[in-house]
Amino acid sequence: MTYPNCPQCHSNLTYHDGSQLVCPECAHEWQETEVVTEEITVVKDANGTPLSNGDTVVLIKDLKVKGSSMVIKQGTKVKGIRLQDGDHDIGCKIDGTPMNLKSEFVKKA
Repeated sequence: MTYPNCPQCHSNLTYHDGSQLVCPECAHEWQETEVVTEEITVVKDANGTPLSNGDTVVLIKDLKVKGSSMVIKQGTKVKGIRLQDGDHDIGCKIDGTPMNLKSEFVKKA
């Protein structure tokens, strides 16, 4: 019999120990009848417009680059963004340099 993948680490090595399902890799235990729902986060720009991977955005204010004296100017257009988890929820490249931005400082172009 095959069991569902672990909802925590997605391992396929789960087994049934008699009363619940167990993941040997992360030690997560859950009931077989539990419904696992994935939380979908929607990233929105400064105006509340939903963003998606590949969108083009424009900076709405000057941003200092941490650990550098460089400043990214307001109005800079950033093409082909990637959405990611965390505080800085946009990954991109600006002038060939990988950067992480907060969605609150951009608007969809």
